[in-house]
Amino acid sequence: MPLEFGLWRVDDRPVRVATRTMPMESRLEELIEADPEILGRPLLLIGRQEQTDHGKYVDLLGMDSEGGLHVLELKRDRTPREVVAQVLDYGSWVQELANEQVREIYTRYARSRGLVEELDEAFALRFGGSPPEVLNSSHTLTVVASEIDAATERIVTYLASGYRVPVNVLFFRYFEDEGRSYLARTWLMDEAEAVAPVAGTNGRGKQEPWNGTDWYVSFGDEPGGRSWDDALQYGFVSAGGGDWFSRTLRSLPPGARIFTHIPKVGYVGVGTVSGEPKPFHDAVLTVAGESRRMADLSLKGSYRPHGGAAEETDREDRREWVVPVDWEQAVPREKALWRTGFFANQNSACKLRAHFTIDEVSRHFGIG
Repeated sequence: MPLEFGLWRVDDRPVRVATRTMPMESRLEELIEADPEILGRPLLLIGRQEQTDHGKYVDLLGMDSEGGLHVLELKRDRTPREVVAQVLDYGSWVQELANEQVREIYTRYARSRGLVEELDEAFALRFGGSPPEVLNSSHTLTVVASEIDAATERIVTYLASGYRVPVNVLFFRYFEDEGRSYLARTWLMDEAEAVAPVAGTNGRGKQEPWNGTDWYVSFGDEPGGRSWDDALQYGFVSAGGGDWFSRTLRSLPPGARIFTHIPKVGYVGVGTVSGEPKPFHDAVLTVAGESRRMADLSLKGSYRPHGGAAEETDREDRREWVVPVDWEQAVPREKALWRTGFFANQNSACKLRAHFTIDEVSRHFGIG
């Protein structure tokens, strides 16, 4: 049966608050855009009245903290068959959106409303971190209605429970009491019943494209450990303390361009890998045109030359691994660059696909 719920004011005695017809159901779109928290789940809105490849317009398009997309379609005065068919059609369109297309949609939306134009920055402001490398890995479909009939409830429940279509109805009820207006909401199916967001039929283009050259490197500059001053002076990056820390660093190929980041500080250098990774004891660096063993240099930091007794028991390589680098531009940590939305990762090294980070760091350091 259709959903229904009431609201009571309970000052002295229970007084039911009058339910009213929403003055304009289209106003729901404006209210959601003004405060997406009305939906009851954190979302970053990335599009409004976005035109699909089929000439239709999606009311609202949002993104969650996992990079999944959310289609929000208002029922308005359409029949159950019309609104459900429409939201399913939008689902067939949204599941094919590539990473770059998602970013273009947000850019158009941001420019039309005077918002920050980079998706990475907007995502970080909304969720407190950089977006995942894969965008649109899943999607959900939501019909937004101020009232719902039995036919819509039957159709949506049938699709979700019988065929695992990621569709649900967000039901709003409008109340008035002594000159004040209230909005209450509920979902047709709660999270336990609703279908989990589904992945698209293919993953092509869901990641930002990689240019085949740029890598991210995390350089842990901490007291009692490795020193960025050493790396800046002698030209290297390093990692150690276990396989998890050094394995990705050892994957850096000669000729790779690396964007070096000190965690919780910012980006401090861009350079080119000039040699193969070596354990600290075997590492050789070019200093003033001469090849020098790193172990013979005057170093501020402390570097693990061997695994020690722990390595012999757990067989894990805990040595410091060193990769020589020709710095194209590098600065002391006090002059590090950081902006909301910049890419950061726990891996010691990984492919850098975040074009926003690449572009902004390159521009700051004057690199073409």
